[in-house]
Amino acid sequence: MIIGNKIAEARKKINISQAQLAERLFISSQAVGKWERGESMPDIITFNRLAEILGVDLNYFSESSQSAVSEVAPVEPLVEQSTEMPSGKLVKNPNWDMSRGNWLDADFSGLKNLHEKFSSSNIQRCLFVGSELSGLLLKANHVAGCDFSGSDLSGSHIKISHLAGNLFKGCSLKETEFSGSHIDGCNFSGADLSGVTVKSCDFSKNTVVNAIWYRTSFNATQIANVVFDGTLEDCSFENCAFTRVTFQDSTLINTFFKCRSLKKIKFINCQADRLTYEFLKNGKADLTGITLLVP
Repeated sequence: MIIGNKIAEARKKINISQAQLAERLFISSQAVGKWERGESMPDIITFNRLAEILGVDLNYFSESSQSAVSEVAPVEPLVEQSTEMPSGKLVKNPNWDMSRGNWLDADFSGLKNLHEKFSSSNIQRCLFVGSELSGLLLKANHVAGCDFSGSDLSGSHIKISHLAGNLFKGCSLKETEFSGSHIDGCNFSGADLSGVTVKSCDFSKNTVVNAIWYRTSFNATQIANVVFDGTLEDCSFENCAFTRVTFQDSTLINTFFKCRSLKKIKFINCQADRLTYEFLKNGKADLTGITLLVP
């Protein structure tokens, strides 16, 4: 009941209903009611989302915490600011923020400079084709059925979000970090995944045909029903779990595997350098579909 009371107190402090809180968390209002009555508790990922929405830190939910609820300013969709031009004239520019929204079937193709303006949102069946989205922060988002084809998402950070059935064909995702997220049924065909980090995620049923894999790292991630092809160079798989994962027509160079078991990986017509081969051998992978590259 202590945690439930704290959730209710923080919710009322920012003047939102159980239904409004549930909508932002993409859950039912009945679930919020059960938390507040002490009948159940949120999981750790939901606690992170709750803290952000309610304007508190995670310590607020501990029994001994006396943390006060911070005031959360309402999101203003459009605020005008003035910029002085070389001519000396003042030109009004929009400063908009689309966070904490419910966006359905919208066309944002060609959008630029989005950065942190879509956090904590429900985004479904929207178009972001050919958009400049580098440095994007998606935090606690539900993104489903959207098309980001041909967009630049390099240097972005996608955390504690749910991505399902989205198109990232031909995207630049260089140096992007995915953390604590569920990535399911997305299409990354032809995407540049150089320097991408996938940490503590569920990476399942995604299409990665002709993707660029260079210095890409998977850490503490569940990888399931994925077929890797092409060249993987300076990549790493550490503390990952594999289910029905196939490397087909792949060349593995200086690629690091440090996982409890590699027995569920299948290799078809693959090549590997000596270092990668030994990593796979040490993990008891089935090496029958791999030939050694000639130095």
